[in-house]
Parts: sequence; C-alpha cells; structure tokens
Amino acid sequence: VQLVESGGGLVQPGGSLRLSCAASGFTFSRYSMSWYRQAPGKDRELVATITSVGGSTNYADSVKGRFTISRDNAKNTVYLQMNSLKPEDTAVYYCYVRTTWYDYWGQGTQVTVSS
Repeated sequence: VQLVESGGGLVQPGGSLRLSCAASGFTFSRYSMSWYRQAPGKDRELVATITSVGGSTNYADSVKGRFTISRDNAKNTVYLQMNSLKPEDTAVYYCYVRTTWYDYWGQGTQVTVSS
C-alpha cells in the first residue's frame, strides 16, 4: 500500500492550496479516506473524512466552511481543498486509510501559512 501526498507549500494568510493523495495497493473505492495534520509540538489531529460510498464527509470544527475533502475513485485519489488559510493551519498534512487489516499513512506534505 502506498499513499503519496502532494500539493503542500508556503501560502499567505487568506490563500488557498489543494492537497492530493494518490493511493495504490488496495481497492481504493472500498474505504473511507481521511486527512490528518500535525503542527509542531502538537498531537496529530483529524481534519476531514470522506466515506467510500456516497461520499459523505465530516470535518474538524476548526476547518468547517473553509476546507473541502473529495475523492476520485477512477483516479484512486483523495483531495483536500483548503481556502481562507490561517497561520494556525500550518502543519504537516497526512493522508490516512484504515483497511480491513491495517492502518496506513502517507509521508506527509508541509503546509505553511505565513506572510
């Protein structure tokens, strides 16, 4: 199983970024997918989840109305559109999946929000 994140970078407050997570090695369409983040000195926290069927979504209160999670099962990819970014959104963002047997994490992509 591989989860490969991309799309992170440096952005000014109020700006936008779109993260992508390309998945392989498992039946992507069968599983819910999530994005987590970890800021320096803080615990890893759940940002957003999208279900496998129907695409129902859930968000952390801190990102509701600003972030949107989506998936393309034909491309085995999950996305995180992040708008109105704030300095407190600065963190390493990780893609995550819990399969029938194991939990898998991507390597992470750094998002820095700063002027």
